[in-house]
Amino acid sequence: MNLILKGRKASVLGAGRSGISAAAALKRAGAEVFISESRPRSRIDKRILSRMNAFKSEFGGHSGRVLDADMIVVSPGIHLDIPILERARAKNIPILGELELGWRLGEFKQVAAVTGTNGKTTTASLLGHMCRTGGLKTLVAGNIGKPLCGFIGRSRSYDRTVLEVSSYQLESSVFFRPDAACVLNLTADHLERHATMASYAGSKENIFMNQTGGDTAVLNIDDPWCRKMRTGRAKTLFISTKRSVREGVYFDRGLSKIKYRCMGKSGLLPLPAHLPGLHNIENACAAAALALALKIPAAAISRSLKTFKGVPHRLEKVRTVRGVVYVNDSKATNVDSTEKALLALPGPLWLILGGRDKGAPYRPLSTLVRKKVKGIFLIGEAAKKIERDLRGTAPFIRSGTLAGAVKDSYRRAVRGDKVLLSPACASFDQFKDFEDRGDQFKARVRELRP
Repeated sequence: MNLILKGRKASVLGAGRSGISAAAALKRAGAEVFISESRPRSRIDKRILSRMNAFKSEFGGHSGRVLDADMIVVSPGIHLDIPILERARAKNIPILGELELGWRLGEFKQVAAVTGTNGKTTTASLLGHMCRTGGLKTLVAGNIGKPLCGFIGRSRSYDRTVLEVSSYQLESSVFFRPDAACVLNLTADHLERHATMASYAGSKENIFMNQTGGDTAVLNIDDPWCRKMRTGRAKTLFISTKRSVREGVYFDRGLSKIKYRCMGKSGLLPLPAHLPGLHNIENACAAAALALALKIPAAAISRSLKTFKGVPHRLEKVRTVRGVVYVNDSKATNVDSTEKALLALPGPLWLILGGRDKGAPYRPLSTLVRKKVKGIFLIGEAAKKIERDLRGTAPFIRSGTLAGAVKDSYRRAVRGDKVLLSPACASFDQFKDFEDRGDQFKARVRELRP
């Protein structure tokens, strides 16, 4: 649905990557743009500040100036129930998310969207690799660190568009309608924002709400929350690592292959060669289902599964030091991700846990920790809660910081062990984001003496 913006006023809430991309897109479309940022100016990255010079702006809070607008665009990190947005709704000012804005202003063809608690980036990146292996010019964007608004001017040049989308982006979507959409899984996460699992699931389900009979919805039949989702008029495909499915893609344990039955075709695909763990087979099944929906040849999908190398900060082998393997899984920002990492890697392990707590208990890790983990290095704000939840499962070392945890692991781990950074927490207590946390871990590991 097109937007007429020339000569109109638009306010943008949030001065991160998404907000600045949205502001630039609005300005190119002829709107008068005002940016409102809740953080003080001193906490904004200098590169962002330089881009903000092109706009009127405010820092340190959202004032009434935001309401002098014909529309408001919110960055994904902005809660939709903050007071200024309640006032905007009372004045009937339309509120859009950055993803929705990019969707309406662009002309993106053959769009696939991936959401879920875990595995989004790996699945979206693998799907992009499949499309490119099939000879198609492909954009991979969205919650992967590339706001869709940054590609509006080039939207028609791509043969396929793959989007990673978050619950935050989907809760502010109105007309967003991907040709193929997938919900990978749902586990307790972001409950500080969504309050309940039902609310969280509802935001994810929005990915299907505008799909039509010619579109494809992909759901993980192994996940109880996904099984309950309504996909409307779209053709539904299922993925599974536990059972065969009539229409979809699944892991055939007997053959140790991925099997597909959909779009009037059937066949076998190899397991992903460089992605460890059952959860990555699940991701591969989802990517394959979406690729088939986008009419990517099975031969290209097969080649991609053999050649895709994975994504940084997801079970990324950093270095072997004195026979000890260091693994960076900084993207494990919730308990379910850490559980999958522990399942994927053989022991013995030393585990680095901690950061900013996200509200979920850590007790689900207990069985795997007892079985595989020699010791837990505690870091960050959540250390006391983790120690309380996992008491009696493994020895604790109160390292405090990531640098301290790497030093402590160097003193304790012996040949044949693995040191795994898989924190089960957000990173914002000590780092800019999970990438910064992973990069600092890799830097500290590379400093260790052989």
